[in-house]
Amino acid sequence: MSFDTLELRNALGSFATGVCVITTSDGCEPMGMTVNSFAAVSLEPALVLWSLQNNSECFPVFENAKKYVVNVLSVEQQDLSNHYASKGKHLLAAEHYRVGKSGMPILRQCVSSFECNIWARHPSGDHVVLLGEVTDMETNPNKEPLLFSSGQYCRLA
Repeated sequence: MSFDTLELRNALGSFATGVCVITTSDGCEPMGMTVNSFAAVSLEPALVLWSLQNNSECFPVFENAKKYVVNVLSVEQQDLSNHYASKGKHLLAAEHYRVGKSGMPILRQCVSSFECNIWARHPSGDHVVLLGEVTDMETNPNKEPLLFSSGQYCRLA
């Protein structure tokens, strides 16, 4: 390898992404963590994925979870992104969520949310890829998504 991991991380960070908080309460108190590693996989069946770092303090919770929700944040939710990205701040505040059809916590005022059952887990280097089957979703087309690129939050032009 002719580059180091910091170079790779910085180069990958130049790819603009949306910002999500993944939530669950499967066998635990309602909790959430901020990620930007969310992607669509398949329409039939409806599959999505996200990646969880093996040494994340949330790893044990998602290692055993059967369900989760991908909450796509709006530009008004940057504070939520920062909060649930902070070490030791993953328990959901009651005013931040409601319970969805799956029994999982859904953040209020998001651009969209995807309630998922775990379809598969794939160990992948220093992460595990969690593949989920979408069982229900909600979208708010009037909300602008929060974006992240090169270490900074940004907006659509």
